[in-house]
Amino acid sequence: MNLTDILSQAGGIESMAKELGVPPALAKQGAEALLPAILGGFKKQAQGGGGLEGLGGLLGQLGGGGLLDAVLAPQATPVEAGNDVLGQIFGSKDVSRSVAGDAAAKTGIDAGTLKKMLPILAMLVAGYMAKQGGSEGTGGLAGGLGGLLGNVLGGAVGGGAAPASDGGMLGGLGKLIDMDGDGNPLDDILGGLGKLRG
Repeated sequence: MNLTDILSQAGGIESMAKELGVPPALAKQGAEALLPAILGGFKKQAQGGGGLEGLGGLLGQLGGGGLLDAVLAPQATPVEAGNDVLGQIFGSKDVSRSVAGDAAAKTGIDAGTLKKMLPILAMLVAGYMAKQGGSEGTGGLAGGLGGLLGNVLGGAVGGGAAPASDGGMLGGLGKLIDMDGDGNPLDDILGGLGKLRG
């Protein structure tokens, strides 16, 4: 089962579709196109600042599991929180725009719709990782985040992450986000983005 299916089962994809006024199938297709960039951004955070412990703390600061709850709630999603997550993992709005443009080219979905989807999806992923990792209120790891991120992000994030081959239900995602198998998914995701700016 991949992360899109997990988020669908949790009700996240349907909530996002309602929020944006699009069919759930389109929301799911958009999520599948955007998730590799979001996961790559989290992997880069883990590799660049404090390893998994630092990432666990960051998830807590950004809102932890409450991010997932906010998207699933019947009220409008507070997308500012999602934009904060994107700011942390991508560093600039240019990267967010490029990611949306790249996904639009691959899926045929309107780039404007994908731009609106990005912060909501980032909240779903960050909230899900925080809940599964048990980083609620601790500002760090409660043992689970390392294994979860190791599975979701394909290991290689340091800090004792479990390797992707340990049979975890998210194990295939590491391969999914590293398309050329070099251990760095961000070059795959962001490599072609230079051509999009111009």
